[in-house]
Amino acid sequence: MQGWQIIERAAELARNGEAFALATVVWRQGPSSGQLGSRAIITAAGELHGWIGGACAEPSVIRVARQVVAEGEPRLLLLGTPEQIARTPQLAGNELASQSAPGGAIREGVTVVPISCQSEGALEVYIEPVLPVPHLLVVGRSPMAQTLAELARALGWRADLRDWPEFDPADADGQSMVVVATQGHGDEEAIEKAVSARPAYIGMVGSRRRGEAVLGYLAERGVDKAELDRVRVPAGLDLGRTTHSEIAVSILAELVKLRAAGELAARGPVAGERAAKSGNATAQPLSGTAQRDSGTAQPESGPAQEVDPVCGMTVKAGPAGRPLRHEGVTYYFCSAGCRSEFESNPAPYSRKETRC
Repeated sequence: MQGWQIIERAAELARNGEAFALATVVWRQGPSSGQLGSRAIITAAGELHGWIGGACAEPSVIRVARQVVAEGEPRLLLLGTPEQIARTPQLAGNELASQSAPGGAIREGVTVVPISCQSEGALEVYIEPVLPVPHLLVVGRSPMAQTLAELARALGWRADLRDWPEFDPADADGQSMVVVATQGHGDEEAIEKAVSARPAYIGMVGSRRRGEAVLGYLAERGVDKAELDRVRVPAGLDLGRTTHSEIAVSILAELVKLRAAGELAARGPVAGERAAKSGNATAQPLSGTAQRDSGTAQPESGPAQEVDPVCGMTVKAGPAGRPLRHEGVTYYFCSAGCRSEFESNPAPYSRKETRC
């Protein structure tokens, strides 16, 4: 996959609502296999589509790309040997902190990864996140509901409008925001369906008293109280007495505020999948020298990664990582040369903290 195929694949992922990172080579120094303008897509699970460089660059790009997707912030990644980094033209006059130059200052905005590879190439890769657009589902048929959907679309959000009889929990997922604006026409049914979808946000348009009555009725029917407690009634910022159009503005303002504050985390099955893909909580640590046998299965959160104890490169913890058992510990290596070096003299590498 290369050239326009990368762009087409990116558009397909975006349409499907899948988060990913787009990596582009913006500078190179031979003999790196990555070429200027080379692009690759890295999914939140760590799958790479395209070409960004060889075995020396790829694991580090994938690792940083997954962090970019999880954090939603782009990064400029510089890959090379410590000696090459020190003499990179763009970095003249700047000292870089690395294992070979402790105490130095990294150029602001650049993530530096010194690599010890038999190739002497170097790359600068710009990695940008492409995140799904917010999804708003408005349940109701009032003018206010229509206005809210139109305002959300004006922000570039994906907005769907459903009357409550047609509303299906499958219309929403763990990343959706659901606003029930049925206003007396099927409030209870719509809220019960919305709660079962476990979206990131549920709001109900109505007075506080009306909300208490609806939620109390559902609690008596056995709906999970913890889920009902998440329903915001009345939805939106408190602007006092307002018109229907202004209510729509207040609801959208609340959603924008909550999203900006990071308070609308994905929930349900989608939340679990997203956390696993982005490496949150379940990702394997990258700072250890090896993976000790614990008798437990590794989480399926993309390819587990380890650090080569000889050169400090990030490698995949699998057959391609040339695994070697030593004193009950499994080590992984970027090349046969590093593995051979370890085998010939393991003591310096098996008893020290690995560089990362």
